[in-house]
Amino acid sequence: MQTFAGKVAVITGAGSGFGREFARIGARLGMHLVLADVQADALEAVRAELSAAGSKVISRRTDVSEDSEIAALAKATMDAFGSVHLVFNNAGVGSGGLVWENSLADWSWVLGVNLWGVVHGVRHFVPLMLEAATREPGYQGHIVNTASMAGLLNAPNMGIYNVSKHAVVSLTETLYQDLRLVEAPIGASVLCPYFVPTGISASHRNAPSAVSGAPATASQQAAQVMSNKAVGSGKVSATEVAERTFEAIRADQFYVFSHPHALGNVETRMKDIVGDRNPSDPFAARPDVRDALRNALRAARQG
Repeated sequence: MQTFAGKVAVITGAGSGFGREFARIGARLGMHLVLADVQADALEAVRAELSAAGSKVISRRTDVSEDSEIAALAKATMDAFGSVHLVFNNAGVGSGGLVWENSLADWSWVLGVNLWGVVHGVRHFVPLMLEAATREPGYQGHIVNTASMAGLLNAPNMGIYNVSKHAVVSLTETLYQDLRLVEAPIGASVLCPYFVPTGISASHRNAPSAVSGAPATASQQAAQVMSNKAVGSGKVSATEVAERTFEAIRADQFYVFSHPHALGNVETRMKDIVGDRNPSDPFAARPDVRDALRNALRAARQG
């Protein structure tokens, strides 16, 4: 996808983090914007900012885990602009804890947002993009699904999150191949950020009561402490990652990374698989991180 001015972009999770930066770049490029987020006040702030700058923007509070709400977002997009060219299935939440300690409510919430939100976005918007391609000469479209380096690695005490993001990587790789199988003029990318300050470590602010109202387990408390520290200390900004993502869209580049140096860990994992080896120690290069996590788990249990 080479041209953006006058094209329509749909962005979930647009109230903060990567979504807000995607929206700001899209506005700067002259795109018409459809913004969605579950947090209404944050969403309205972004809509007001970009509208005041002269962009054509609509916004809709949306829980991406609900198919009916993504269907309504798709209808609102077509009613407002009559087409769609760029879709960011970006909404996501973070969660941690030992896999046997997570509740069904935890699993339902994280998979509902991180995985089913992408599934719903693909199901509802790809057909609209394919239809637009038959009407618009020279149509070019692109879909970006936000996964994570956790979709390529398996850090301990992050089971639900890892599962959700691995699924998004697999879904997006398959989407890429399916679009080429039918010779569609639509590209696909998967964004795999590492530790970037986006607000994801505060995801529980929007969690359903079955999750937010339940006492955190010892492992969840430890995961939250580690996540706050890791995400908060990130040196690469959401703005930088968003710029890299638009560069990838222009170049039809599938994998988008915020921290390419972390791919060494991915290479080790692939060698484990191909070499029929047991999984390597994820903390081999940083035993201090392993020790900190173990100590946090012990402290949380004792507390």
